[in-house]
Amino acid sequence: MAIEKKTNPILVCLIKDLKAQARKEEAPIWRDVAERLEKPSKNWAEVNLSTIQRCTSDGDLVLVPGKVLASGFFNKKLTVGAFKASEKARTTIEKSGGKFLTIREMAEKNPKGSGIRIMG
Repeated sequence: MAIEKKTNPILVCLIKDLKAQARKEEAPIWRDVAERLEKPSKNWAEVNLSTIQRCTSDGDLVLVPGKVLASGFFNKKLTVGAFKASEKARTTIEKSGGKFLTIREMAEKNPKGSGIRIMG
């Protein structure tokens, strides 16, 4: 799907910026995320907190190119980045001592994309 088909101007700008950052920083992770976001949103990842809990360790950087949902037990101190998250998921992440960031914020804090684990 071409980027012109997306109607959300924030998403279109994010995809463009991620591709530019991938070229500038030679960080293929951002191109991968941009390509995943270009797909129809019904095909985007939807990851539950229980899955993140099961597949990560404290201190990990996790990126979900889609939406984080609040289902399941979660108590790890992680930095989780996603395009969207349910309000309950954000609250649960923050109560456990972790941080929730948007994909743009994560890309700004970690331009090379090192140490980031993509889930979904």
